[in-house]
Amino acid sequence: MSENSEAPGPGTTPGSTAPGSTTPGPQPEPLLFFGTTWVDHDRGYGLRRAGAAVGSLAAAVAACFVLRFAFQGLEIADVGNLVGILVVLMFAICSAIAFRKTWQGFGRRPTDPAREANLRGLKTIGFVGSLIAYFLRTFKEAPGEQLRRTEYETALARYAKRRSARTGNPAARKTAKGKRTKRK
Repeated sequence: MSENSEAPGPGTTPGSTAPGSTTPGPQPEPLLFFGTTWVDHDRGYGLRRAGAAVGSLAAAVAACFVLRFAFQGLEIADVGNLVGILVVLMFAICSAIAFRKTWQGFGRRPTDPAREANLRGLKTIGFVGSLIAYFLRTFKEAPGEQLRRTEYETALARYAKRRSARTGNPAARKTAKGKRTKRK
């Protein structure tokens, strides 16, 4: 989220607004695959949500096929039942963790970035869980829309409050407060 009075966002210069925008004040943060269509649900927002749902489900199904081929490779290598069970458990646990962390990420920003960085490997192994979370979230909204909307509305309210506090002629207020009567 960028505001005119603060540091500009990517693609903006100081004193300007977001690219393509002519309105002053906070600008909405774009979402992956959705841009800023989530603000007013316009410019193909519904089609984008449907496409994101189909795409994430197709990617999850394709990933399951790839994992199945990898498991068949373990069977062909005859590594034993214990290794096969451990591999299945590893992918199941990592997928569950990735699903939970991805789902939580749609509603709030991470409080500890270092911990999130440590979990990146688990989330990479459990990428199927992340894809399923993305698929399920598209039925409610664009993934991450609720978080961005809350932040955007808060920024708009702060901006409106700041702007309303600045109304009037500051020079007139200064002379009215700063006037002193001369004592004799």
